[in-house]
Amino acid sequence: MPHRASKAKTANRLVLLGGEGVREAGSVWLVGAGPGDPELLTLKAFRVLATADVVVHDGLVSDEILDLAPASARRISVAKRKSRHSYAQGEINRMLVAFALEGLTVVRLKGGDPFIFGRGGEELEACREAGVACYVVPGVTAALAAAADAGAPLTHRGAAQAVTFVTGHAAAGAEPDLDWTSLAKANHTVVIYMGLSTAPGIAQRLMDAGRAGATPALIVENASRADERRVVTDLAGLAAAAAGISGPALLIVGEAMALARAGTAEIVQSLEARGLERGVGS
Repeated sequence: MPHRASKAKTANRLVLLGGEGVREAGSVWLVGAGPGDPELLTLKAFRVLATADVVVHDGLVSDEILDLAPASARRISVAKRKSRHSYAQGEINRMLVAFALEGLTVVRLKGGDPFIFGRGGEELEACREAGVACYVVPGVTAALAAAADAGAPLTHRGAAQAVTFVTGHAAAGAEPDLDWTSLAKANHTVVIYMGLSTAPGIAQRLMDAGRAGATPALIVENASRADERRVVTDLAGLAAAAAGISGPALLIVGEAMALARAGTAEIVQSLEARGLERGVGS
C-alpha cells in the first residue's frame, strides 16, 4: 500500500501556467526532526523524508537523520546560531517557494517541532501566499524529550497543574517581554527555550514576581543525544548553572523538577538552600 506522504503528494499536485507552458508544481513539507535522537523521528517524517528532492535543514538536525533522505537529494543547511544566521528567514522562505515552483518536493527539516519556536508558521504563510502546496509533519519538541530523559514530568499531580513554553530570546539579546506574574505561580512548570544568555534576567524576574528561589530547576543540554548533559539546580542558582553550558539547552523551572534523576553525565548543583541532597546515579 502506498504510504500517505506519496498519496498526498500525488493528490495535491498543482498545475501552473508558466511562460513555457504547463508545468507541475512541487510541494513543501515542514517536517519536525525531533530533538536529536533519530529513533524519535516519527514514521511519517521518515516516509516524507524518503521522497525529498531537496532537504533544507537546521544546523541541529543530526547527520543520522539527514542520511535518511535519498542520496540524490540536495541538502542545504540554513543553520541559525545566536547572532550568526547563514540565511535570513526571508531568504529561506523564498528558497522553499522557488524549489517547489520548479516542481520539486522540498523537505524543510526542523529540529524539534516546526511550530514550537521553529518559525514554521512563517514558512507556511510564505508558501500559501505563493500558491505552493505546504504540509506539516509534527515532531517531538525538545522539552518533551528533556523531561522524559530526566524522569521529571512537565505535569504531575500535586506538583504541576500547568506547563508553559516560552522563549528566552528577544531582539538584540534583550530579555523577552513575558507575563512574569503568571509564570511565577506555584505548581506551574515553565520551559524556557533559547534562554542561556538571558538566564540571569529571567531568574530574577521570576523571583521578583514571587516565585521562590528554592523552586527546583533543570537545565538539559543536547536533549536526547548521546552527549546529553543535565544540570539539577534551583531557580536561585539557575544563572550560575547556565553559565557553564555552551550547547543548545532548555531551562525548566517548576516543582516537578524535584523528580529529576541524577545521571553520570550530569553536573549536580548545590541544593543546600532547599535542604535537599542529590547523588549521582539512578
